[in-house]
Formats: sequence, C-alpha cells, structure tokens
Amino acid sequence: MDSAESGATPVPAPQPVPEPAPAPEQHPAWRRVQLARHPNRPHSLDYMERIFTEVQEIHGDRYFADDPAIVSAMALFEGRPVMVVAEQKGRNTKQKLFRNFGMPKPEGYRKGLRAMQLAAKFGRPIITFLDTPGAYPGIDAEERGQAEAIARNLREMARLGVPIVVVVIGEGGSGGALALGVGNAVLMLENAVYSVISPESCASIIYRDSAKAEQAAGSLRLVAEDLLSFGLIDSVVPEPPGGAQEDWDATAASIKEAIRERLEELALLGPRQLVEHRYEKFRRMGNFFA
Repeated sequence: MDSAESGATPVPAPQPVPEPAPAPEQHPAWRRVQLARHPNRPHSLDYMERIFTEVQEIHGDRYFADDPAIVSAMALFEGRPVMVVAEQKGRNTKQKLFRNFGMPKPEGYRKGLRAMQLAAKFGRPIITFLDTPGAYPGIDAEERGQAEAIARNLREMARLGVPIVVVVIGEGGSGGALALGVGNAVLMLENAVYSVISPESCASIIYRDSAKAEQAAGSLRLVAEDLLSFGLIDSVVPEPPGGAQEDWDATAASIKEAIRERLEELALLGPRQLVEHRYEKFRRMGNFFA
C-alpha cells in the first residue's frame, strides 16, 4: 500500500546540499604581508640573541631621550666586533606599547646614528635590521624633527667608511625603514615586505578605500622577488616552509650565513671604496634604461 492510500504524509526526497562557495584566493603579495606581520614571527632581538654574542646595548641619543623602538648595541659576530642597529616590535600588549609598535621617533633615529658613527670611528662593520610599519607620525615626533632625523640618517649613512649590511626581516615601511637602510648590501627575508607605503595607506589614497589593501599590495611590488628584479635589494634569504615563525633558529642561521658572506666580500674594500660602492649602488636604483 502506498502512502496516498494509507493516509500517511509523504516524505520529501532529500535535496542535495550545495557545496559552499570556495573562499577567494588571496593575492600572493598579500599573503606575504600577512606573514611579515605574523604575531609569532621573530623580531630583531630574537635574531640578535641567536646571531651575536656579548651584546652590549647603547641607550639614548644625547639630545632628548632613549627610544625603545630602536635597539643599538655593540656585539661580536663570530668573534668580530660589529655594531647592530635594529628596529624592534613588541610581542604582547605591554611590549608593543613600550616599543611604540615598532615605530621609531626622532630620538630613535638619532640614537641609531650615534651608534653608527661610533662604529665608523673604530672601524666596526654595521648591521641593521629593518622591521617597522613606518616612522611614528605623531605630533610630538614632528615637533622634534622626524623628517630631519630621517634625512640626516640617509646622508650620514652614505658617508660612513665601514661595511654596512642591511637585513629586512619583517615590514620595511617607507622612510621609517629606509632611515636605517642605506647599506652596501641589502638582504631581505623571503616573506618580508619593503615598500614606500603600507597597502592600507596606499588603498586609502588610490582607491579611497582601505579595505582594498590586498589589491594595493599586488600593485606595490613589495615582495622580495620583485625588489630583487628591480635591483633594490641584493639577495633573498630563504625561510623555513610556512615562514620564519615556524623555526626561529633555522631562520637566524640563514641570516647569519648571508651576513657572513657579505662581510667577507666587503672586507676587501677600503673606506673610500665602501663609500663609493654605496653611492653607486643607490644611484643606479630606478634607472631602467642604462
């Protein structure tokens, strides 16, 4: 007897459940931005602990204050005296506030320059680590000469007669990073980014919508491979699968090897040659017709 004859309510046939729409794939450049900002990504002090020995920090700019967003330190690199100047972010809320979210103020750049000039006086190579969303844009920083401090660093770094090796380890944000970026060799971690502006700020200006940051990231050409092809950096330092946050020690070992190779190359140049090498390097940037 069928259901109609028995008076039973017919059971509807099960309908197929539609497959959920696949999430739109992220632009590769935006994925790199997310990795560069990963909360567990190692910061400058994490690398310094693994790469250098006998680290002795230098505090203060001799003008106004000590900026924790920049760490300057004398150290030994495989037994050789060097000077390290690094931008430092925080890990938790307390550290982020203390380090001003990795955004240096003028006194930070002046402290870094004081350390670099001290290194030049005693013939120590300089190694800088770049990791900042940008220089601090607050009114107090502007009152104390933020633009002047950055510009002075650019000029004075170009004149130092010692080897300078720059390593971009996370976010290389605009002039805030470039103020420590005038080096004979500029290295960049595989998943770091280096750009004249953040994707969010670029999207706000170009598209009038900061939500289009992913689209802006793809247009900015801020990943290591693009910058290498443009001649803006000298080499890409590989990271472990998944990013530097997966293996701090392995990433530090890769950076250490890259720094060693560059210092060996630059050791063959005298002070005047180092200055000329640095000058010619930056003069060639942006020239695609030579």
